[in-house]
Amino acid sequence: MKTAFLSVLLCCAQLCFASDSLTFVFLHKKTNNNPISKEETDRIMSGHMANIQKMADEGKLVVAGPFDGGGGIFIFKTGSVAKVKEWLKNDPGIIAKRWGEEYLPVTFSYGNACVAKAPYEMVSYHFIRFSLDLTKFNVQHAPETLNKHDLYLKKLTVTGNVVAIASFGKQEGGILIMKGELDMRVPEASPAVQEQLLHPAAKIVWIAKGSFCE
Repeated sequence: MKTAFLSVLLCCAQLCFASDSLTFVFLHKKTNNNPISKEETDRIMSGHMANIQKMADEGKLVVAGPFDGGGGIFIFKTGSVAKVKEWLKNDPGIIAKRWGEEYLPVTFSYGNACVAKAPYEMVSYHFIRFSLDLTKFNVQHAPETLNKHDLYLKKLTVTGNVVAIASFGKQEGGILIMKGELDMRVPEASPAVQEQLLHPAAKIVWIAKGSFCE
């Protein structure tokens, strides 16, 4: 599965895209899927990979990668969630409802989304998602706290381990992508995490090197 993602990113040059014209898609692993045969699973995944290839060839898909343990991410070259849903509606995996889908406009503040350069090398990164939890106790100071969070992440870039930082908007939190060893005390030290406005969760993502313009 990991190596299969290499074949769908076929552009020979590394191309970056405006950070405000991108849509991020999570394909969340489901734990309650109905059991299906290996043959049916193979058929769905073959069609899913073919659709990824098609979207990459058409210049719609910029980044694709799976998570360890199931699910994965896409980044599309459009700020329109409606367009992305249209592009994905015929994907066999989407039709079969094998994943929980989440569509989010994304803006990068460090790194960006790029079409990886051939020959492709798959690498693994720590993918930390910060989920926003607004309550009556923290909403009043949320803007100030989120600004502190942004400054904290910016300071982390001097370590050389930060690959990308991006936001999903004021109501949806954001992500931090890092290489090397991960100490969860690092994302947990964010002022927004300390004040329980943001909650970090980490996974391993496999991606073609250069996908975040690194």
